[in-house]
Amino acid sequence: MILQTGEAVPADATYLPSTVDHVLWGRLPCAADRPVLSIDAGQEVVIDTISHEGILEDQGRDPRAFFEAAGAPGVLDDAVALAASDHPRTWGVDGPHVTTGPIEVRGARVGDLLAIRVLEALPRVPYGVISNRHGRGALPGEYPLEGEVFSVFATVDDEGRGRMPLGPGTEASVGFDLAPFLGIMGVAVAGDVRPHTVPPGAHGGNIDINLLTVGSTLYLPVQADGALAYVGDPHFAQGDGEVALTAMEASLRVRLGFDVIAREDAVAAFGELAGPMAETSDYLVPTGMDEDLDVAVQSCVRAAIALLQARFGMDPRHAYAYLSAATDFDISQVVDLVKGVHARIRKSDFEVTSVG
Repeated sequence: MILQTGEAVPADATYLPSTVDHVLWGRLPCAADRPVLSIDAGQEVVIDTISHEGILEDQGRDPRAFFEAAGAPGVLDDAVALAASDHPRTWGVDGPHVTTGPIEVRGARVGDLLAIRVLEALPRVPYGVISNRHGRGALPGEYPLEGEVFSVFATVDDEGRGRMPLGPGTEASVGFDLAPFLGIMGVAVAGDVRPHTVPPGAHGGNIDINLLTVGSTLYLPVQADGALAYVGDPHFAQGDGEVALTAMEASLRVRLGFDVIAREDAVAAFGELAGPMAETSDYLVPTGMDEDLDVAVQSCVRAAIALLQARFGMDPRHAYAYLSAATDFDISQVVDLVKGVHARIRKSDFEVTSVG
């Protein structure tokens, strides 16, 4: 099934399509940008997103030709329109990602937290692309083996799993589970300069945390009044690390809820957040980011200690010991200039039980 713009959208939904006038390509919003949609805190929005794979210059900037050559059953009209447009973007200077937004959340103020709840994530197409590009990925001097870009066309099989060939010209394939999520979720930065889409930061952006599936929430420190939220870089699946540069990139339609947490309440619940923090049904997920992976790990550990102090009143020395004994620190991604690390703190470990 192909979910084109406006198709199968619930009649009562607040809907934001990913048409050319509702997206940025290669840059993220800043405080000087005007919102394409304004909502109240607590409101839900159905949002279309476009994957950058298949529309980029090194793939021909012609998604219809690119995907039809791969045998795709259909192509998204909004992706075709964006690739054919004169949308401001400089190849080789700006980033590759397409983001939908920005969305003003009325009442959000600098210092508050914006909570983005992931309520639904629907594939818009039954296929995706995994690419490695020259000078990128975890092995930049080794892959691609030839040429500037190597792209693998992956499909969704009848069992709802991802499937890709073992090699060129073979029908043998490998299957893997899908877990759709948005690689980019963020808020506008202060000032009038739009940041590049590749490196993540305190604004969120390209954090590529694969735990942000349906049922999760991402908390972001608001840097501009109204928050000016945006989403993009949709994935069907990604392993921690995203070592080849991209994972199974494919367009999604998501339903998100937007809430505002006042600064004093946010500090009481999470401590002083310097950057994004996520929550799932099972885990609290503090993050750390830096160009140096060692520093990213250290930042994540500090954020985790501060979170345990604020949330559970835990002594920092005991928090440090607990993290060593019981918490996994995972590499979110190593391919976005600024590397990311996230911790998985089990909420069930802190459930209070009575004795006797």
